[in-house]
Amino acid sequence: MSQAAVSQTILSKLRLLEMRKKRKNLISIFFELTARCNNNCRHCCINLPSQDRQARKQELSFSEIKQIADEAVSLGTLLCLITGGEPLLREDFFDIYLYLKKKGFLIGVFTNATLITKEHVKFFKKYPPFNLEVTVYGSDRQTYECISKKPGSFAAFMRGLNLLLKNGIPVRLKTMALRSNIQKLPQIEDFCRARTKDTFRIDSFLNLRYDGNQTRNNEIRSERLSAEEIVAMEESSPKRLQALKKYGPKLIDPKASEIKCNHVFNCATGCSTITIGYDGFFRLCISLVHPDCIYDLRKGTFTDAWNNFITRVRNMRSNNEYFLNKCHRCQLFNLCAWCPGNAYLENKELDKPVEYFCKIAYARAGLVTKINTE
Repeated sequence: MSQAAVSQTILSKLRLLEMRKKRKNLISIFFELTARCNNNCRHCCINLPSQDRQARKQELSFSEIKQIADEAVSLGTLLCLITGGEPLLREDFFDIYLYLKKKGFLIGVFTNATLITKEHVKFFKKYPPFNLEVTVYGSDRQTYECISKKPGSFAAFMRGLNLLLKNGIPVRLKTMALRSNIQKLPQIEDFCRARTKDTFRIDSFLNLRYDGNQTRNNEIRSERLSAEEIVAMEESSPKRLQALKKYGPKLIDPKASEIKCNHVFNCATGCSTITIGYDGFFRLCISLVHPDCIYDLRKGTFTDAWNNFITRVRNMRSNNEYFLNKCHRCQLFNLCAWCPGNAYLENKELDKPVEYFCKIAYARAGLVTKINTE
């Protein structure tokens, strides 16, 4: 091996050691119990039919989940966010939840609330979740079911939500800003704020499908708002406008152009939060599904993934000069939805700019400039 190669190897190892020191303890995990869902939402990046046999066959067993949970606890994990798909479709949901609870996790549950029964309410009252989040696609049947594509889902949603609220189960409500409900967002916000004293949020970013289904991806793209619509929505919200006025200038980083390295990952992915897929794959973040960036827990261990695999992924380099001189050194990075995971979902490359994200970032920067010069 040449002296130059030896020097490069030493530098790489030193960087890996430095990165390990900088990484925080594992704080939280997103646990996808299933990709199956009883709704078929137009914008969803993961959902498969509730009776999908192949998806059910791929799901981690209760025994496998217990093993992963045991290792996560040993690494100091505090928070476990249970998601899907629709996690309540799991017949062993109560067993999984209770095991995680007894291991000492603070548990969050993301659900569409359509499957909530009196049994769930009784269970959650006895073993309260740290956080129970419900997504509201519409505050009327027509809007809700246009998105869910499931007749009767709005009535089921209202029944489940009312069961939770009437029995004093704290619920956080959120919505997605979509082409199909943009005209009804004010009514949806009023609906949510009337039912919860906690934080209400609107999310305008739609991931493309993890499985790459192009028909579904086209449907997701058709639901995306334009950059101008997203910024107009943010400008119309007093809270968002206040946050942009306060923090917006700090999010624009002139020093970004000085970045010299060519590492693909310069974000916090894998530093304190990771995702466990329903199929047993360990992911550094929820949207990072590139085959070189996922670890099969059925062939290895959670501890090895955390201690070794993450470091290898975060040491990946790019030779794409266009990317390195654009996204990699862009001062608007913090206003942008671009990240390696999202880039891969968009174009099957980790290190390629995405025009749609650029438009949103520049539109937000324009708003930040406008509100801070008025």
